[in-house]
Amino acid sequence: MWCPSYIWKTYAGPKGSLNPVADATPKGLQMARQRMVLDSQRELMQKNWQKNMKYRMEHEGDTIDLKPVLKLFNPCGAATWLLTELDEDGDTAFGLCDLGQQCPELGYVSLEELASVTLPFGLYIERDIHFRAHKTLSEYAAKARELGRIEIC
Repeated sequence: MWCPSYIWKTYAGPKGSLNPVADATPKGLQMARQRMVLDSQRELMQKNWQKNMKYRMEHEGDTIDLKPVLKLFNPCGAATWLLTELDEDGDTAFGLCDLGQQCPELGYVSLEELASVTLPFGLYIERDIHFRAHKTLSEYAAKARELGRIEIC
């Protein structure tokens, strides 16, 4: 398989694998998590979490309907995640999750687990660098339930 040297240097991980988390080493997982979520996105998602926790306490469990901050996807399949919040632990994210089985749902996902996913061809779960939310999470969720998949347009 031909691979430009700059890609090999960027993605070469433990034991020469193309995927830096192929062996699920702590360093490999940390590298993948840093690549998946930008620091600015992480900060905004943690602020959203704190804002929503405070709002829940003051309004008997109601939540603020936020716009997604981050879109992750499986480049080899149909899985997509639209995430709005990140727990104080820095790993547990909340958002709309679609594993490509025609039943998207709101829920929690571990960023560490997503970072540890090993895909064919040395790929991994990726961040959509072009994603800009135009609707709130509940609007995306309503449309996703109707279609059986997340639609961004």
